[in-house]
Amino acid sequence: MKKMKEAINYFKLNVQSIECVPESYGSEVYKLTLINKESLYIKIPYSKVKLYREYAVLNQLRKIVRVPEILGFWEGNEEMTGAFLLEDLKGVPCNKKISVELAYDIGIHHAKIHSVSMESYGNFTEDGFEALKPHDWPAFVRDKFFDFAPSVKEVLSADLYEKSIRHFEEHIKALPAPEPPAIIHMDFRPGNILVNNNYVVGIIDFESSRSAATEMDFTKINRDIFKKYPNTKEAYIEGYETIRPIIDLDRILPFYAFYDAFNSIGWSYNRGLEKHKGFFEENLVILKSFIEK
Repeated sequence: MKKMKEAINYFKLNVQSIECVPESYGSEVYKLTLINKESLYIKIPYSKVKLYREYAVLNQLRKIVRVPEILGFWEGNEEMTGAFLLEDLKGVPCNKKISVELAYDIGIHHAKIHSVSMESYGNFTEDGFEALKPHDWPAFVRDKFFDFAPSVKEVLSADLYEKSIRHFEEHIKALPAPEPPAIIHMDFRPGNILVNNNYVVGIIDFESSRSAATEMDFTKINRDIFKKYPNTKEAYIEGYETIRPIIDLDRILPFYAFYDAFNSIGWSYNRGLEKHKGFFEENLVILKSFIEK
């Protein structure tokens, strides 16, 4: 709350009430109602990297797809990572049953994000953009996996860990050639898709976004939408392909579902297993579903 109060003071806001936003696993997010009844959001990113990344991507996408307008931006100080003052898009996360009509609209919005082409794979930074060196997408996927591997090794049995490494090595070879670089969300799940009257009104939370191959960006909607609600996959693809062709999901999803689960286990360990126990256990189940067939 101390950081939030610093941000309120920086943006010179007259606040009537403050509501903590759930499902924000790294950054702090608060909904504010001002004295004049206007509502808006303050977001305090987990790190400076996430601050500059989201700032860059929101500016890149604001004319492409509905994202929150940046009403204020603070780069912070030695004790504070910084903060955003963001527009209230007047929608709610689509955490209830998802219809085929909504899945179709989600596909359209996701494709619009992926339609923003980039010259290179890489990350948005304080200085603008940092391209991957070398310009090799499979190498990035491999590096990311083995960055998390030491943390994963701390919490898996030796047998499960070794089987996971072998599974990765065997299946990365079967991936198709990656698509050219484009903006991807990296956390495209129902909690970050805002809806109103069964239509998408905006996409939020771009702190993990990057320029990448789109193949990495379908795992969470597969887990949280396609597998839970009948016919949504077909409707989503139909909507997506009104904007751009889609990669062969049946070919890439098994690998990236495993990959995401493995990396999420490492993330949970790094951020604290006690705090993220539920997320850790959810991903452990997914990982075992691939390894223990």
